[in-house]
Amino acid sequence: MFFLENNIPENLPFNYQDSIFSSNMFLDGDGEVILTQTSDRLSWKSVESVLNGQDSSSCFGTELVSKSETTLRFSDVHSAEFIDWGLVHEAAFLGQSFEMYRFTIRGVQKSKTQPSVLVPSFYTFGHKDSQTCQMWVNRINDLLNMDDERPKNLLVFVNPKSGKGLGCKVWETVAPTFSQAKVKTKVTVTERAGQALDIMSSITNRELRSYDGVVAVGGDGFFNEILNGLLLSRHKSSYPPSPTELNHPVENNGNEPVLDTDVNIWDPSDSGEDDSPLLKQSTNLRTGEDSCRTAAEDLEFSFPNEKFRFGLIPAGSTDAIVICTTGARDAITSALQIVLGKAVCLDIAQVVRWKKTSTSKDEPCVRYAASFAGYGFYGDVITESEKYRWMGPKRYDYAGTKVFLRHRSYEAEVAYVEVESEKKNIGLEKESPASWTKGLWSLLKKSERVACRANCNICKTKAAGHTSAKCPSLQPYTKDSRWLKSKGHFLSVGAAVISCRNEKAPDGLVADAHLSDGFLHLILIKDCPHAFYLCHLLQLAKKDGNPLDFDFVEHHKTPAFTFTSFGKESIWNVDGELFQAHQLSAQVFRGLINLFASGPEA
Repeated sequence: MFFLENNIPENLPFNYQDSIFSSNMFLDGDGEVILTQTSDRLSWKSVESVLNGQDSSSCFGTELVSKSETTLRFSDVHSAEFIDWGLVHEAAFLGQSFEMYRFTIRGVQKSKTQPSVLVPSFYTFGHKDSQTCQMWVNRINDLLNMDDERPKNLLVFVNPKSGKGLGCKVWETVAPTFSQAKVKTKVTVTERAGQALDIMSSITNRELRSYDGVVAVGGDGFFNEILNGLLLSRHKSSYPPSPTELNHPVENNGNEPVLDTDVNIWDPSDSGEDDSPLLKQSTNLRTGEDSCRTAAEDLEFSFPNEKFRFGLIPAGSTDAIVICTTGARDAITSALQIVLGKAVCLDIAQVVRWKKTSTSKDEPCVRYAASFAGYGFYGDVITESEKYRWMGPKRYDYAGTKVFLRHRSYEAEVAYVEVESEKKNIGLEKESPASWTKGLWSLLKKSERVACRANCNICKTKAAGHTSAKCPSLQPYTKDSRWLKSKGHFLSVGAAVISCRNEKAPDGLVADAHLSDGFLHLILIKDCPHAFYLCHLLQLAKKDGNPLDFDFVEHHKTPAFTFTSFGKESIWNVDGELFQAHQLSAQVFRGLINLFASGPEA
């Protein structure tokens, strides 16, 4: 049996002077290597042995010749494990194998064909001395444990009925990744709708603080349930203005938006809470009712909370949130990003229903949305699809076809906060109403679009006047903000928090929507001929399509909007869940939550 030494020959052609620790090791499937650990990475170089009878410090007493170096950053390593005595194989063309003590390093690498997909990788090293192997395992794991961004303890909720009913199978696939990374998981397989919401609502702040985050194994609707379970009982903020608070609405003759300057809304800076809209008081500003939690308890769990993150492992019908935040609808990729401690901020919309029906009293009811809230076509599709749950994900195609053929429009009024970029867009269109000018402006807007990507500069830019939080949640509107109104018959009203990319809409509803820029994308589809609406839907389904560049489509980037229906029925789709609302308003909180993700790759 040969011997492996922990010293490095002086005559090697590469420099190890800056290394922290090095050893001669045997890499399974490769042969003898020199393994080196520096402050931020592991690296190893293969050595070819040529018998020459000289005394050397290699395994066989041979001269060492360097080959290409392999590098593995600690940010891409999630575990190291000692696996005792066994066979280690040399390079395939030599066909030799030796028995020795071994340890395995597990990491990730990007897929060669899909940049956003992470592929597990592992490397098994051998040495004649068990203590040397154990020492390497301890050193690597100690360095990994020093990374505070990596979770140690997680709450996990599995929806066995999500998508095609494969929630449990998906969890079984990714569970070994968590155990290998030494991440403790408290797993709950839900037995009924709303169970995860109830658990998240009732869990104490003290217990919640013992976890590094909560992971949903399911679809967008299941994630929404967990999100609301946490935020409804803990996030304190002023509501956005109701439609009736926009005093003296200005009437207009057509469908052009009109300006209403006689609006007085609550300004987040008026609270005196250091530029934060998160209220530390235990009193509801609208109703005056005492909160069930004391101020001290509320202070224990505030938002944004960089310590506590959300994770989502896709097992749903569309999984738009996962695709937008990781770039891939892949359970292994999501699990690896969680155990590696990736983090990205995510905007959250607060949706407030003021009236359930036209005859209801004003009784505010709050929901939070991470991806989308939609009315008309979107609400009808989700309502229709509920009748066909037995069909699985295909129910959306069937329901969507039925609703499209019905071609139903709804009379409503929408008001939204004007932003600077919108002023320029609307001004140009009013000055030059010709269709060719609008087409030219559409091309200009498309060329200026900046898609959200990993390490996005737009999402990392702090809100004006906000100087401390990494993920600011300051609302970008004040009591002096101006509101525009649009009234008419609409096929749909949609508000996208993120791009909402999915397999049927590769660019999403809004290609240049960002994860954390503090804006909603309000999309108003006016009543139009059937064929025109079909063109819009076909553009949505097309890569690099232009679904918003039609005369019957209004697109406004805004931090808040209100909605009033003039019909009897009014069903909204909030992250895939039904929400009946005759009067509704919404506002976005910038970077309100943190997600175990890194953003999609280009």
